[in-house]
Order: sequence, then C-alpha cells, then structure tokens
Amino acid sequence: MVLSPIKADNLSAERHGFFTRIGGGSTGIYEGLNCGIGSNDDKEMVYSNRQLVANTFDLDKDNLVSVYQVHSADAVHVTSRFAGEPPKCDGMVTATKGVALGILTADCAPVLFEDRTNGVVGAAHSGWRGAIGGVLGATVEAMVRIGAQRDQIAASVGPCISQKAYEVGPEFVEEFVDNDETFAQYFGNGVEDRALFDLPRFVLDRLRDAGLEDVMWTGHCTYSDPEKFFSYRRTCHNKEPDYGRLISVITV
Repeated sequence: MVLSPIKADNLSAERHGFFTRIGGGSTGIYEGLNCGIGSNDDKEMVYSNRQLVANTFDLDKDNLVSVYQVHSADAVHVTSRFAGEPPKCDGMVTATKGVALGILTADCAPVLFEDRTNGVVGAAHSGWRGAIGGVLGATVEAMVRIGAQRDQIAASVGPCISQKAYEVGPEFVEEFVDNDETFAQYFGNGVEDRALFDLPRFVLDRLRDAGLEDVMWTGHCTYSDPEKFFSYRRTCHNKEPDYGRLISVITV
C-alpha cells in the first residue's frame, strides 16, 4: 500500500511526514490509513496501519510513540517507547535516534519542530485550547532544555481545519477575546451570529510568540478534502458514529 505523506519545505524531508488517509487497510468510515488507537476501528488494523507509517522511517511500530492527547499545555521528553500507559499531554520532544514522535489529529493542528543542527525534534497537538493554553511554547522550551537552540528551530503546521470551514458561535469568540482582546483578529464574519475562526493563523502566531521565525502551514484543510483527510467536524455534520485519525510524524 502506497502512503502519501505531505512534506514541509522547512523540515528535513526524510525525517518527517504529515500522513494523509491514503494507503492503509481500514475500511468503512475509517477507510485508509487510520492510526487512531482511540477510535472504534479494529485495533489490529490500526496497529497494522501504524506499522506502515513506521516502515517509512525504518522503525518498528512500537518505536512510533504517541501520547494520550488531552488538549493540555504539557510536553514530555521521550527517550524510548513507553513501558506502560502513555502520559496525558500534547507535546513531545526527543534527541534520541530510533524514536519517532507521532501526533494524531482530525481537524486540530499537528505541529512538527526540528533543530537539525543540534539533532532535536518535537511534535505537538494543537487545537485552540492547547494553542491558547501554551502547548507550543512548552514544546519549544522542552526542546531547548535538551539541547536545541531557539533560533535554529523550524516548525511546520500540518493539515488542519481552515478558517472557511471553522464556524463558531459568539460564546467561542467571547472566550477568546476575554483572554486577549487582540485575538479578535482571528475571526471573520459568518452567517448571522456565527464567526469563522482562523486556527492555522492563530497557531502560527503562537509559534512566533515562542520565539520561532521559520514557521509555515502546509495549507491543507482537513474538513474540505474527504479523499485525503479525516475530519471530526465533517463526521459530526454527516452524523457518522466515529472518525479516523491522521498521524504526523518526525524523527531525529
């Protein structure tokens, strides 16, 4: 099965990939490369899909490490596969060869980080809660603690829901603006009292706030392209019972 990872221009091509749903053996609503262990898909098929991803980096699936994502602002240092249950957090960093960091998403923003000069990488799951809470800055700080230099870190935001598809209510806008009145700039006009939230721009600006200059978004909207991407919001609109998860991976 041929996988179709998206590559960011500012990261080492052979060491990362924002994987689409193309390839893999899942069927039905999970058709393709569903890598979400937390989904209701057949677990053996999910593990098989994850092995296909790990093969891209010449690794065993057990060395493709994921955490229990909870929309937190926490990041952990990973040196090997987890012995038991994965920690509850949303950022990971490593300088250990043979370990790949895998972030799962289905509309939230996957962010991959690399300091290729010092051999340190990171990965973060950033929905709006994580971004506003500080998970991106926490991941950068964790990279610096294990040898990265802030001015050498590049970061790329992968496929996520775009502004044209991210309609929110007035209470969402109010919560944002209560945090910082300048956050009003991330909302466009929707229908009636609805607003359109620009998640990728918000994430990019939080990366810049963390002191990074080399940042980019791949430009892919998960909601708008069902052939390539799983989408939680699209699943809800279609009244489907569950959804697959995309995986974004980086390794030293």
